[in-house]
Amino acid sequence: MLRELESIIQDRKTNPREGSYTTTLFNAGIHKISQKVGEEAVEVIVAALGQTRAEQIGELSDLFYHTFVLMAQLDLTLDDVEAELRKRHTR
Repeated sequence: MLRELESIIQDRKTNPREGSYTTTLFNAGIHKISQKVGEEAVEVIVAALGQTRAEQIGELSDLFYHTFVLMAQLDLTLDDVEAELRKRHTR
């Protein structure tokens, strides 16, 4: 599912669709996207400290989505992140 999400987000970046939230984020630029990642990170923390499992999963899903939008804006891919994680794991 993560690769599919990455592909959908990249498609919205390359082929903007009117009315798409993802397109709206790309049009707003790096500052807005970064702000959304920060907001979602805080919401994950709040959920972790006192919300239900379903709410925690929902907030983590939002954070993943916005992080993937940020990655696309920065021209980074899941492969890039996986490569870094592999490097760290082999240290």
